[in-house]
Amino acid sequence: MAKPEYRDISGILLLDKPPGLSSNQALQKVRHLFQANKAGHTGSLDPLATGLLPVCFGEATKIAGYLLGSAKAYSAECRLGITTTTCDAEGETLLSRPVAAFDDATLEAALAALRGRIRQTAPIYSALKQGGVPLYKRARRGEDVQAPTREVEVFRLDLVEHAGQALRLHVECGSGTYVRSLVRDLGESLGCGAHLTALRRIWVDPFRAEPMHRLADLEARIANDGLVALDRLLLPLERGLAGLFRIALTSEQSIALRQGRPIARPGEGAHDCAAAVDTQGRLVALVEIDADGVVRVLRGFNAGNSGFAGADIKPSDTES
Repeated sequence: MAKPEYRDISGILLLDKPPGLSSNQALQKVRHLFQANKAGHTGSLDPLATGLLPVCFGEATKIAGYLLGSAKAYSAECRLGITTTTCDAEGETLLSRPVAAFDDATLEAALAALRGRIRQTAPIYSALKQGGVPLYKRARRGEDVQAPTREVEVFRLDLVEHAGQALRLHVECGSGTYVRSLVRDLGESLGCGAHLTALRRIWVDPFRAEPMHRLADLEARIANDGLVALDRLLLPLERGLAGLFRIALTSEQSIALRQGRPIARPGEGAHDCAAAVDTQGRLVALVEIDADGVVRVLRGFNAGNSGFAGADIKPSDTES
C-alpha cells in the first residue's frame, strides 16, 4: 500500500478532542487525515478532557505560541469527598473524607477565594518539567516530585449545579491554570477534598463562536469527498490573531517587511505585538511598533501561505 503524499497546507482546524486521547495523539490523527507536512496544537488537554483543541498547519504553527497564552473556558465536573493522586478520576484514591453539609454562602466563599490572581500549585502528575523531565514521568517512577507554585489568573469560577457530592463549575482562566488544581483546592477549602471527574474546553480566545469538528466527522468527510472537504474546514491563520492590533500595509511596506527591513508609521502608537497585513488582508508579519512609529518584524510569514480559507486553500511553496 502506497504511503500518502504529505502536503504543505496552512490554516487552523478547531478540533473537538475526544476523551481517551492525549493532545499529541489527537494531533497525529488529524495530521494524518489532512496529510499535512507540518502541524502543531495550541494548549494540551489531558486524555480525560474533551473539547476545543486548535490544530495549526503550516505557517499557522508560527502563531501557536501566541494562542498558547490565550484565555480559555471550561465546563468542569467534580466529586467532593475524595482526593486522588492525579487530582482527577484517572488517579488512585489518596483519601476519602465525609462531606459535611454546607450552605450556599460557604460554597461561594470558597469559590471567591480562587478567583482573580492566585498562587496555584500544579498537580504532581502534569507535563511541567523538572530537570528537563515531565513531572508525571518522575512521579510514575516513584521519585520525589516538587510541583511548582506560580501565579495564575481565574476570571470566572461559577457554580452551575450542585447535586449531592457532585458539582459542575464554569471556569474562565488565563494561560497555565490547572482546573484540576482549582478543584483540589476547592475541596480542601471545604474540608472534604475533591477531584475532577470530567472536563470540557468550551472555547479558546479568539475562537468563541466557531464550530468544532470531531474526528469521526473528519473521517466521514474524507471518505465521502476527499481532502478538499477537509480543507474547507480550515480557518485562515489571521483568524487566530483577531485580538491583536492590526495595521494595513501598502504594497511597498509589505515588500520591505518581507525582506526584514523596518518601516515608518508615524502616529501609529506603540505596540509590543501587532499583526501587519498586506493589501489582500494576508498576514505579512507579527511586528512591534515603538513610540516613534518604527515597525520591526518579530516573526515573518511566507507570501501566499496565509489568508486562504476553505476551498481557496492551495499547497504552499515552502509543533506543537
